[in-house]
Amino acid sequence: MDLNVALLGFGNVGRALARLLDEKADVLRDQYDLEVRVVGISTGRHGQAIDPAGIHLNSALDAVQQGGSIAGLSSTEYGASLADTVQFAAEVPADLVFESIPTNPRDGEPALSLVRGLLARGVHVVTANKGPVAFGYRELSALAAANDAGFFFESTVMDGAPVHGVAREGLPAAAIHRIRGIFNSTTNYILTRMEQEDLTFDEALTAAQQIGIAETDPTLDIDGWDASIKTVILANVAMGADLRPADVDRTGIRGMALEDVQAAREAGQRIRLICEAVRAPSGEVSARVYPESVPVQDVYASITGTTSIVDFETDTLPRLTLIEHDPGPHTTAYGMLADMVNITRGRHRGLPSA
Repeated sequence: MDLNVALLGFGNVGRALARLLDEKADVLRDQYDLEVRVVGISTGRHGQAIDPAGIHLNSALDAVQQGGSIAGLSSTEYGASLADTVQFAAEVPADLVFESIPTNPRDGEPALSLVRGLLARGVHVVTANKGPVAFGYRELSALAAANDAGFFFESTVMDGAPVHGVAREGLPAAAIHRIRGIFNSTTNYILTRMEQEDLTFDEALTAAQQIGIAETDPTLDIDGWDASIKTVILANVAMGADLRPADVDRTGIRGMALEDVQAAREAGQRIRLICEAVRAPSGEVSARVYPESVPVQDVYASITGTTSIVDFETDTLPRLTLIEHDPGPHTTAYGMLADMVNITRGRHRGLPSA
């Protein structure tokens, strides 16, 4: 099966995905009968390229590495005519688009509109962006189904761990009563450094920024917004809720006192930023993000550094736990590749209504 794909976004994740597609080309061909051809790449600062005959990935990677433009990789009919990302998304001749562009976490744009446009014309979409799923899951899922297109987003929560795959295909007919986890690597890293090295919050945050785990403006992480968005995604997708990030009862760890971390440690506990979605007897789903002291013997106390965890509590399996270690762009890229394979296997068809 020939599959033409495009990369909408070519940052750390997009470039890791390009390398992974190249590394796995033989596996995809021999085990899944997939001949994957990259026909388009759109970057934020290095131009855009479309070539229906295929773009040489190493050439694109080299151009970006050297700070140059990839526009010269376009075929003659496209040349330098691509004005912006919107035009790229409208014209790229791809069967499937990998989307990983920077997006406003408060409204999901511009990714939400771009994904909407792609699905409307029957293009499969694999996104690593939390915004479109948090703000448009029901709409986009319905649009995808109406156009026989796949819309998968494994890498939106816990990078490439198969969290959505487990909920979608591993728990058929199960009623999920509660989802609980640690979803934000930055805050978990900060809390770990504080408890293990007696660093103040500001010192631990600076350490996280120095190694690239925390942004220069860490608001989304330390105030609990990133964790809330991920919690909303799981609540909406796996539990049928219709929440938005603003609906989450949210408390972050900004200004966490070292004395509180030390007191928890002396009491045989560890502080973790817990994410939780719970179904009430009425059927209503609510969500919370909050710091909690957990006993040292609890599995959550063992989740240190950038490791993440999720628990599914259902009517059939009391507690199913997934733990992801050492995430990074490579693991996020793998989640996107797995989504591509699952879409080509038809796993997007026949899903329960959102």
